[in-house]
Amino acid sequence: MIKIICVGKIKENYLNELIDDYLKRISKYHKIDIIEVKDNDNLKIETDNLLKVINPKDYNVALCLDGKTFDSVDLAHHIDNLFIYNSTISFIIGGSNGLSDDVLNICKEQISFGNLTYPHGLFRGILLEQIYRSFKINNNENYHK
Repeated sequence: MIKIICVGKIKENYLNELIDDYLKRISKYHKIDIIEVKDNDNLKIETDNLLKVINPKDYNVALCLDGKTFDSVDLAHHIDNLFIYNSTISFIIGGSNGLSDDVLNICKEQISFGNLTYPHGLFRGILLEQIYRSFKINNNENYHK
C-alpha cells in the first residue's frame, strides 16, 4: 500500500481533479490512500496530528528540501525495491512550516523534488504523477517522456 500523509485540505477544484485523476490511475497498479491532517500555524500541533496517523512500522519517507533527489527512472526503481521488503510506503508532506525533527526522526529517508517551492496542492499532484510514472516504468509501459 502507498499512503500520502499530508497537512491540509485541497480547496481548489482543479487540483482536486488532478489528484483524483492520478489516484484513479495509480489504483490500477496498487492500493493508495491519502490521509490529511488539519493544518495549523503551530508546528507542534501539526506534528502531534501527523504522529497520530504515521505508522512507525511503515516505510516512512519525508518529502523535504534536504532530501535525496532522484530522476524519474531511479525513483521508479527505488520504489520497486522498497516494496520488496515493505508492505506500505508512506510519503509525508508537511505544511508551510515544514516537518519537525520528531517527524523526520521516524522516517527512514528523506526525498527532495528539488530546491523549488511548490504550492501544497500542486506538489501533491506532482508526487502522485511521479508515483504513477514509476508504475508505468516498472511495468515497461509507454508513458510520455
